[in-house]
Amino acid sequence: MRAACKIPVLEEPASFTRVLHAHGVGPLRRAALRELQINVGRLCNQACGHCHVDAGPKRTEIMAWKTMQRIVAWAERAAISKVDITGGAPELNANFRRLVDAFTALGTDITARCNLTVLLEPGQEDLAAWYATRRVRLVCSLPCYSRNNVDAQRGDGVFDKSIRALQLLNRHGYGGAEDLLLDLVYNPGGATLPPSQAQLEKDYRQRLDEDFGIRFNNLLTLTNLPINRFAHYLDRTGQRQAYQRLLVENFNANTVLGLMCRHLLSVDWQGHVYDCDFNQMLSLPLGAGRQRYLWEIDAEQLHNSTIGVGTHCFGCTAGNGSSCGGALV
Repeated sequence: MRAACKIPVLEEPASFTRVLHAHGVGPLRRAALRELQINVGRLCNQACGHCHVDAGPKRTEIMAWKTMQRIVAWAERAAISKVDITGGAPELNANFRRLVDAFTALGTDITARCNLTVLLEPGQEDLAAWYATRRVRLVCSLPCYSRNNVDAQRGDGVFDKSIRALQLLNRHGYGGAEDLLLDLVYNPGGATLPPSQAQLEKDYRQRLDEDFGIRFNNLLTLTNLPINRFAHYLDRTGQRQAYQRLLVENFNANTVLGLMCRHLLSVDWQGHVYDCDFNQMLSLPLGAGRQRYLWEIDAEQLHNSTIGVGTHCFGCTAGNGSSCGGALV
């Protein structure tokens, strides 16, 4: 294993490809495809200050059922065993439940990215029970166990609603039963790297249990990437250059093998395909090539293909690393 280390900024902006080569871990190429991450739209009942998707109540990008059908058919042909459904708030897509049921019929392991407060939205009163019936793994945003920190990042009243939603999920077995996984997601409130995932999980577990009687399975720490809303925050506060330098100087070569872009395909609301969710938000197509639809891709030809990269990739390789599955080392 290569030791984690800090490196000097090579240039402004530093080249991610050059840093990979300097550590003997480049170029970045794909391993075997294991998972599809599907963004079914940017509509959300929240407008969080850190959101790299730039999602919110006024967004109109919504995946159509016909597109969903083509994705399901491709996933079946490619023998995809895992899907990760995200948004926005994916549940606000009118065909979200049809999509989940289609993948359930294939025996696919399903993860849904839930912002918690959507469980309390009108028309979603049965959502917690519906999730439990289908044994969908839930990955839920809760950037702190403190009301002030959560509301500052996600909006007034979000913390209290999130606690109510977690208690509702617990009543339906989430966080307790082996096949009802409830994972929480932490991201920093500002321009810093996440702390130790293991230690923070202990703190979350203690505080949420003592204060609210809440159970969960795992805590996942994510690094804020300088994309869309968080990038605007950095620009407004004059921290953009310093934050990018922080990411570069904390590059950790041990994170590279576990990067999500090596085993995942990201699909946008129209069916276009990308190496990861972050590349999707930057309109950087799969392999930095031409824009293509998922159904134009041959899954077997993806192995060992080049991954499109940019300076934002330092966010996933800084410190303990960051991915949709949390810390990488």
